[in-house]
Amino acid sequence: MTVLDTSTVIERVKGSEPISENTTVITLIEYPPLFEYSKFTGDVLYPAPEDFSEAIELQRRLRKFGMTKGASDLIIATICIRNKEELITNDGDFKDITKISALRLQ
Repeated sequence: MTVLDTSTVIERVKGSEPISENTTVITLIEYPPLFEYSKFTGDVLYPAPEDFSEAIELQRRLRKFGMTKGASDLIIATICIRNKEELITNDGDFKDITKISALRLQ
């Protein structure tokens, strides 16, 4: 399955499109209208304790190349990596994360 990032969720909701893909609790925090969106049938993925350690490691690797990222993006990335799910996003920041991790984008 795939995971939708916040930017993609917002586009789908504004377009009144169905959302069968998963998303993360980070997206729910960033975009609470998803709670009431009747066309959302996916699951909400939560970070595991090890996701925070992995996010720190990703940030350390990114800093070496001058490509630091926000905590939300790093947590979303680690959730996707751990669950072996592709991320659908319009956010170019995730492309940098793919350069130093197993994150897959669609």
